[in-house]
Amino acid sequence: MANNIQAIRGMHDVLPEQTPIWQYTEQVLRDVLSAYGYSEIRLPIVEKTELFKRSIGEVTDIVEKEMYTFDDRNGDSLTLRPEGTAGCLRACLEHGLLHNQVHRLWYYGPMYRHERPQKGRYRQFIQLGVETYGMSGPDIDAELILIMDRLWKKLGIRDKVRLQLNSLGTIAERLVYRETLVTYFQAHLAELDEDSLRRLETNPLRILDTKNPAMQKLVADAPELMAYLGDESLKHFNTLTATLDDLGISYEVTTRLVRGLDYYSKTVFEWVTDELGSQGTVCAGGRYDSLIEQLGGKPNFAVGFAMGIERLLALMEVSGNVPLARTVDVYMIRVGETAEREGLRFAETIRNEVPGLKLQMNCGGGSFKSQFKKADKIGAEYAIILGEDEVSRGEFGLKSLRSEQDQQTLSREQIITFLQELCGLS
Repeated sequence: MANNIQAIRGMHDVLPEQTPIWQYTEQVLRDVLSAYGYSEIRLPIVEKTELFKRSIGEVTDIVEKEMYTFDDRNGDSLTLRPEGTAGCLRACLEHGLLHNQVHRLWYYGPMYRHERPQKGRYRQFIQLGVETYGMSGPDIDAELILIMDRLWKKLGIRDKVRLQLNSLGTIAERLVYRETLVTYFQAHLAELDEDSLRRLETNPLRILDTKNPAMQKLVADAPELMAYLGDESLKHFNTLTATLDDLGISYEVTTRLVRGLDYYSKTVFEWVTDELGSQGTVCAGGRYDSLIEQLGGKPNFAVGFAMGIERLLALMEVSGNVPLARTVDVYMIRVGETAEREGLRFAETIRNEVPGLKLQMNCGGGSFKSQFKKADKIGAEYAIILGEDEVSRGEFGLKSLRSEQDQQTLSREQIITFLQELCGLS
């Protein structure tokens, strides 16, 4: 047996029977974002490695362990993007989009991280990212949450997710808190696991996000960041929660909700679910005002979120909210040389007259029986039948494949009228 080449571990194919649910979900995403006035930006998959070192940080797991980095033929270090925020901000700075302007942007596409593959976590994964620039108030934070709330409702999974909120305050406030937190954990070194000991030196706030059951009491007793926030940060957060209350958006204030990246400030949020085991975070976002200066821009405001599509589809599947999608509405059956030529011409006429109809024509010959089997197998709802007898009479057969209705004999005009009514065009 030949040694067939297989896909790279953690990078999977999306097969034809799976693409309809992807296409449906992508269209819902586009429709919802368009309803809020967001514009698509398309970004390179490969960026200079320095971009991620400066934005994510050199002492993070992503940069140290997970990035796909290589030298190109010019000796430049390049990286397959592990996330989209840095690339989107780089593009906005490079093209002067942030000078006295506000922007609401979204992007969609593959990201890459060399992690241990498991259900809901892949080395190539598809992500939706939404970024906004130039708006400082909590109203834009609320708008992003509203977008997600509307999306969950459109996809039929609103009851499967819940919103968690926290505030990280300003960088200065967080630095004071960090010293207090380090002092607290240093007094309990024997209770820290290996990851937490490492994070104590690099990013102690991430210890609060530990999933280790043995450390939950230690974390629960740790000082809370909210007690170190100043008046401005508290006002921002309280205004956001009051806005969500007015809009009827339920949420949990989760003081242990943090971010692994230092550029986040003030609002952070996650939409989580109990339906996917350990991969419970469906969407995560927050405010990252300081990243703009970190990448060389002038002081400005930024807030956004990112969502993994594979995890979203998994949630839709376990929730039973995967819509049935037909790849074909009508299958044209042609038997005989003249019927094949006439059917080809008529199929094009139908496509011109009935936009949106999914019409597939039989190719490769075969008997009426074999072609009917093909039509049934691909899930077509109707079959248009054309043989030599029908050609001589200028008529066509129309057969419902999903009901017990008798086959009809119709003219060209009647077929087109029927299909237009089927598609709601008349």
